[in-house]
Amino acid sequence: MNDIDIPILKKTYDLYKLFHEYRRAVSKSDRFSVYARSENLIMDVIELLLEAGYSKSGSKSALLEKASVKLNTLRFFIRLMKETHTLDLKKFVALQTHVDEIGRMLGGWICSNGQR
Repeated sequence: MNDIDIPILKKTYDLYKLFHEYRRAVSKSDRFSVYARSENLIMDVIELLLEAGYSKSGSKSALLEKASVKLNTLRFFIRLMKETHTLDLKKFVALQTHVDEIGRMLGGWICSNGQR
């Protein structure tokens, strides 16, 4: 199985690529604070999704819930970057669209796993 064939993982992978592309447009002072923290959150979500994909159903629920918390934190930080003008509105909307879709996919995975 190719990991990138998992739809939620592909979407999160694409989010990271887009986020990385926007890095050049972010000021140095912001790049090493909230932007770097947000980038780390995306990588954390990728790791948790990979781990959940390979884990047994008992530990899968906890991993998915942890990924959900990280994704919600990322959503908060992206909004913060828009409000502090670290990101312009167009970039904010593009990132938020990805995050919202990942959130819906993650919610579906959590529900199909017997949670919520």
